[in-house]
Amino acid sequence: MKKLLIVLALACTLSSLYAQKTCYSELKGDTLVIGNECIERKFIWNDGNLVTYSLSDKANRKTTFTVKQAPDFFISKDTREASKGACRVEKVAATDIHPAYLKTIVTFSLGTLDIQRIYRIYDGCPAIACDTYLKGSVNSVFGGREENAADRKNIEFVEDMKSKSVTAILDQLYLKGQHWHAKAVEFWDVTDWNNNLLAERDVIAYRKNSYRGNLLFVRNGEAGTGFFFLKESPCSSVQLAYKGADFIAEFGKFMITGLGITEKDIQEDTWTRTYSCVTGVYGEGELQALTALRSYQKNIRRHFRNRDEMVMMNTWGDRSQDTKVNEAFCLQELERAAKLGITHFQIDDGWQVGKSPNSAVAKGSFKNIWDNKDYWKPDPVKYPRGLAPIVKKGKKLGIEIGLWFNPSVQNDFVDWEKDAETLIGLYREYGIRIFKIDGLTIPTKKAEINLRNLFDKVLAETDNKVMFNLDATASRRGGYHMFNEYGNIFLENRYTDWQNYYPYWTLRNLWMLSKYVPVEKLQIEFLNKWRNTEKYGDDPFAPHRYSFEYLFATTMAGQPLAWFEASNLPEEAFGIKDLMEKYKKVQYDFHQGTILPIGEEPSGRSWTGFQSLCHSKNGYLLIYREDNAREETWVETWLPEGAEVMCTPILGNGKLMVTTVGRKGTIKVSLPEKNDFMLYRYEIR
Repeated sequence: MKKLLIVLALACTLSSLYAQKTCYSELKGDTLVIGNECIERKFIWNDGNLVTYSLSDKANRKTTFTVKQAPDFFISKDTREASKGACRVEKVAATDIHPAYLKTIVTFSLGTLDIQRIYRIYDGCPAIACDTYLKGSVNSVFGGREENAADRKNIEFVEDMKSKSVTAILDQLYLKGQHWHAKAVEFWDVTDWNNNLLAERDVIAYRKNSYRGNLLFVRNGEAGTGFFFLKESPCSSVQLAYKGADFIAEFGKFMITGLGITEKDIQEDTWTRTYSCVTGVYGEGELQALTALRSYQKNIRRHFRNRDEMVMMNTWGDRSQDTKVNEAFCLQELERAAKLGITHFQIDDGWQVGKSPNSAVAKGSFKNIWDNKDYWKPDPVKYPRGLAPIVKKGKKLGIEIGLWFNPSVQNDFVDWEKDAETLIGLYREYGIRIFKIDGLTIPTKKAEINLRNLFDKVLAETDNKVMFNLDATASRRGGYHMFNEYGNIFLENRYTDWQNYYPYWTLRNLWMLSKYVPVEKLQIEFLNKWRNTEKYGDDPFAPHRYSFEYLFATTMAGQPLAWFEASNLPEEAFGIKDLMEKYKKVQYDFHQGTILPIGEEPSGRSWTGFQSLCHSKNGYLLIYREDNAREETWVETWLPEGAEVMCTPILGNGKLMVTTVGRKGTIKVSLPEKNDFMLYRYEIR
């Protein structure tokens, strides 16, 4: 105890207090406090190896205290007591990527291992993020092993109930009570192979068990308090150094596990970043939990009208691959794209000298790309004047040009600097700032580090102007909760050629993800419904059975992606322009809100949709009537029961209505035709 007091006295000399609007961080005596007007987390200093003392939901005036003083971070049972604890607080100014935030940097040592924990907190956000870095060495293997409950002995004595941690822990809360209800949410990308992108598992926390997922929502059945853990990592099935679990729960003890590294990844003189984690608080009800999560997610990357909003057309969706792309083709596509109302035209694989494995004109490779120094130059045969005529034509028509790019994957992206210089060069020469990043595979921590270096260098050298469409269709990639600061997500490849494009499938994926992922960050495709109609036969959900306007409408909650060649469209398709132009006027405002799913899960026969909660009194309702016999129905929303709501039609075939919200947020809606939609702006009176 005497030693602890001496250490705390020394720590007081580092005591820091900084208030950025409502954010604050203060080390005083034996206590570190981090908070804002929404959340506060109090820690016992413990020479830097922090021990959570309490977690407060200030908006709901509820505080939860821990019942066991164990360090939040655990690496190995062989490590010693913490030493060399230090703390400093920094204000981080806003950039075009992130808003201003407060950063608390805590460093300490456990034997020969140095740990740096950086806590991030944003104004008005009920969550605190933690980024962990390791340096030095650790003598024991950490990461543990997956333990199956079936391998444990039966419980007959108190001693049988005891369990010890066998894995490294990123964060943990040890709370009082026996009535904790939890929901783990697991995600899947690799969407070329997966069409079911998340699963929820509801449990009552009992004896020690592990759970998979990026999200864990926890609610106290007695007090009504709630908190969530977000693990900022790839999806569970593709994480590095994965031991089969992301969360561990044992009665009131909740832990985040899986650092994404092994002891071999730690360097003596360089900080190595683990997966990050976030802790947020909320009160009664699911809506508070989801809006608390979304509040944090919207702070990761700022969303600007002129940078992040798009209705993009990409050349790949009609399966011509790289056989058509050249100057004449692109100039013609731009003319037709303008007739549709497209804002961005992206040239996919085939614009460059080098040939990829997906080339239809040559058998290329992604290996040893830099053996050919001209690989990433515009093909002089296809583009004899370079890309300048394409960019010039695009500017004349009000369409921005984007490109496809595949980083050099060999040897853990060892050539990342060359890749970065290529992208920087394309930006400087042509002003191209949107790149679809494809072909990624992240098999090691070194690969992840180099990939992050690539993105960071491009942003630094272009003053944060470049953004990336991160392809989530195959291999080991970032998923939905990592690399979010760099742009948006290209969600899936779907083709009428292979009959794997169904409008309700795409809508369902968007609808399910919208609960836990900001869908304004997802590119969602709609296809040329007139192609390959014969391949679908009499399938009632074939794309050609829907209007082109409806196909576009299924993408509106996300970032619409016209996944086709405009030159293949019949003339009637260009009648969609009026809808697109009206949509673009509300697109940014719609995406500013917290977008959540409403109605039934899309099935091809449902009433379904999305609600954008912009402010407490207003927002948007996007409602679809799929192929069912109900001309009118009650749809569950996130509107408050008993409220009087005026709904003004913006797009589609809805009519002005004033309604009173029923139980579970239900409102009565009607559409006379099947496979139709309506977008309302609503106002609570």
